[in-house]
Amino acid sequence: MNDINSLSHSKWNCKYHVVFAPKYRRLVFYGEKKVAIGKILRQLCEWKGVKIIEAEVCVDHIHMLVEIPPKYSISKFMGYLKGKSSTMLYEQFGELKYKYRNREFWCKGYYVDTVGKNESRIAEYIKGQLAEDRMGEQLTMSEVGAFKKKKK
Repeated sequence: MNDINSLSHSKWNCKYHVVFAPKYRRLVFYGEKKVAIGKILRQLCEWKGVKIIEAEVCVDHIHMLVEIPPKYSISKFMGYLKGKSSTMLYEQFGELKYKYRNREFWCKGYYVDTVGKNESRIAEYIKGQLAEDRMGEQLTMSEVGAFKKKKK
């Protein structure tokens, strides 16, 4: 498998694992909105020539494994992705603008990590992220615990 890409005067292999979330970590990505944000992010990446290797939209955050050409810095790309996608989301789902002030849909920050030679491992992690989130939701404290009275 050839990992090396090229521009007119350079060879490159720049892959990043990116995680970002909506403001207040609200649970907004489900059903119709989950499909819509997926389409929006794919379209924006296509416009910039960014290849999505793996991605998962969880209910309160997004994981992406992307290959970004070196002509774009990761911070500029994330600013573009979050800015444009929030505008497109507000156009498609008008009711969201009442929950988020000043059209600030995304949290200010994001997590980014360079992939290096761990691409397959990170892709597997992203694929399993949704199932892992579901498992975390199923773990709840029992009604009878150390700090609760036993029911008779």
